[in-house]
Amino acid sequence: MNLATNKTIIRDATENDAKEILDLVRELAIYEKAEDQVTATVEDYQKSLKSHKIFCKLAEIEGKVVGIALYYETFSTWRGLMYYLEDFVVKKAYRGHGIGQLLMDAYIDEAKKAGAVLVKWQVLDWNEPAVNFYQKMGATIEKEWWNVKMFL
Repeated sequence: MNLATNKTIIRDATENDAKEILDLVRELAIYEKAEDQVTATVEDYQKSLKSHKIFCKLAEIEGKVVGIALYYETFSTWRGLMYYLEDFVVKKAYRGHGIGQLLMDAYIDEAKKAGAVLVKWQVLDWNEPAVNFYQKMGATIEKEWWNVKMFL
C-alpha cells in the first residue's frame, strides 16, 4: 500500500506545530547520533515560524505529523535567491511509502514559486539511504566543500 497516495496531507506548519517539529528534529538527531546537540526549544520554533524566519512543510496521516521539510530563504551571491533545507525527516515507520518525495516536491515547489534559482541542503556521507534518494532525484552532491561553523 502506498501511504503517500492514499492518506498523506502536506501542509504548511504554523507556530502551533512547533512541538511536533522539534520531536521530529530530535528523532533525526538520534538517527545522526547527535541527540545531545539539540538545544533549540519549542519556543524557539514558535517564534521563528511566527516571524517567518523558518518555514516548514508537514506530512500528516490521519492528523498525525509523520514528516517535515524545514527550510528558509537565503541568498547565493553567485546565483541569487536560494532556499536552504535545514531538516528533512520522515518517521521511521512511514519511510518507503513516498512521503519523503511528497515533502521534497512541496519544498521545491515553494522555492520555484518564490523565484528561487537554487535549493540546497546537506547529507551525511554515511547516510546511504538519503544519498541514494537524492541521487535518484537528480541532485548534485558536492564533496569538495567543508562545513564551517562557530557557536555564539
